[in-house]
Amino acid sequence: MFFRKDYAAPGPGIDPNEPEKTGLARFLEILSLECGTLLKLNLLFLLCSLPVVTLPPVLYAMHCVVRKMILDQPVDCFYDFKAALRKHWRRGYAAFFLVALPLVLSGCGVWFYLGRALAGPLFFLPFMLCSTVFLVMLLASPYFYGFLTTKPTVKEALRLSVLLGVGRPARALLAVLSVYGTLTIAILEFPISAVYLLFIGFSVPCLLGNFFIRTILIQF
Repeated sequence: MFFRKDYAAPGPGIDPNEPEKTGLARFLEILSLECGTLLKLNLLFLLCSLPVVTLPPVLYAMHCVVRKMILDQPVDCFYDFKAALRKHWRRGYAAFFLVALPLVLSGCGVWFYLGRALAGPLFFLPFMLCSTVFLVMLLASPYFYGFLTTKPTVKEALRLSVLLGVGRPARALLAVLSVYGTLTIAILEFPISAVYLLFIGFSVPCLLGNFFIRTILIQF
């Protein structure tokens, strides 16, 4: 019964006559309405990620469920998560590697050329190239996963994400800090952070990251 939706009971929602909240008030409203769903989503994410190779589509499925919360659409956690896995697992792998490979390769390039660039100007150009690619892809990644839930093609989602990562970096930076920043701190503080990671360590940062970029995505 934990993952089964009770269609006979009225679900959480927002009074259509109530003025829409914004900012922190809106985020706390979503958090209070979807707290149980976020708990289940976090457990589902961890459970389905155990084989490791399933991480890319599982990550995409979590974003699909969270995106529905942001748009104030009805969410059936287990059904929506399973449907995203079944229908869009290829898109999940494409998204993961299109983000992970540039970040890893450019990050290694930054590390490799950093000391050499300080020693000689010859290595400064590849250092700047790797740094630019790393920063652009880092800022584009929140937009990319957001667009993937609505855009028909991965190519179109990637194009818009890179443009917005460069042109609208402020919201993307907040989303990056919400997701990657909290995850980094949780890993560094493990095992103290084990309970946090188990129950909300992935779903809530994902919600917060999507919340920061929601108004920009709506424009597209």
